[in-house]
Amino acid sequence: MKPPSLIPEKYRRLFLYTGAIVLVLSVTLYLALPIAALFFRTTPELFWASLSDPLVISALWLSLTTSAISLLVVILVGTPFAYVHSRSAYPGKVLVDTLIDLPLVLPPAVAGFALLVLYGRMGLLGQYFRMLGIPIAFTTLAVIMAQIFVASPFYLRQAKSLFEQFDRSYEHTARTLGASPLRTFLTITLPLTAGGLVSGAVMTFGRALGEFGATIMFAGNLPGVTQTMPLAVYVGMESNFNLGLTISILLVIISFLIMIAVRILTKTEVPHA
Repeated sequence: MKPPSLIPEKYRRLFLYTGAIVLVLSVTLYLALPIAALFFRTTPELFWASLSDPLVISALWLSLTTSAISLLVVILVGTPFAYVHSRSAYPGKVLVDTLIDLPLVLPPAVAGFALLVLYGRMGLLGQYFRMLGIPIAFTTLAVIMAQIFVASPFYLRQAKSLFEQFDRSYEHTARTLGASPLRTFLTITLPLTAGGLVSGAVMTFGRALGEFGATIMFAGNLPGVTQTMPLAVYVGMESNFNLGLTISILLVIISFLIMIAVRILTKTEVPHA
């Protein structure tokens, strides 16, 4: 027999519930208070006035444009890559999987420095592009390349997982009815995995939009050319606090909407094997 507890059952439950509430509140407040502080530090009038500043407009437009281009490249290249990679067995596949995941854990500054060593003016490949009159480093192209490097794993991992879990009986049925592999992929596989793919695309866009370290190392911080919103926040801390605050709030709002979109999209069911 177990010895009787010295603490009554109702007090033990009260202790557990109180501990759980304190734990949840502590974690939530730790994560929420810094974000809330941004909104309490400004006023609606000051926020809307700062939105018309050329620095904010330029950084916002550049960030949205480059992130959209980066996302488009990732989707067009990453979707067929993830499909082939998930359905094929070949030597070195484990190494490819590792390289796909590496940017997720690699410090962004290291990623930017690596891109600079490869594509900079005197880089391993950049020197030849420079001879052809194609500058890469410290251009808008460099911003896009940095965003693709750090953000693409979010889409590639999601797409690879979806294609691996997809119930192939749907594809086999389409093939027995005479559909080609390409038509099967476009009319069966893609539509049935679209919700998950869009979710990965949204996360990729958000990561590209918030990229800082690799961008500043590889593309620099040139207003109107490479100065994205995160870089503008960095400049705002030194020269114009209100502008930095406004851009920070914009990024918080966009990030929040992205997370809401991802949560809605992840509810979409994907046929599993």
